[in-house]
Amino acid sequence: MEPKDVELLNTLSESNDEISRLMSEHADFEVQLKRLNKRRAFTPQQEAEMNRIKKLKLQGRDRIEAILAEHRT
Repeated sequence: MEPKDVELLNTLSESNDEISRLMSEHADFEVQLKRLNKRRAFTPQQEAEMNRIKKLKLQGRDRIEAILAEHRT
């Protein structure tokens, strides 16, 4: 992400609850994925959980990008 986008994101997060929530969720998903990736082997349930988290993380990032696009000048 470009520095001006990071700055805009930080500014928006102060007044936009959705951005704040999405950023928090994104960070939480990243922590969960790192924890799961420390394993050497995955059960089918763990693989399904990893895929679910990845999808949710991507959806959140897409929404953040959409909000940023609306506010870029």
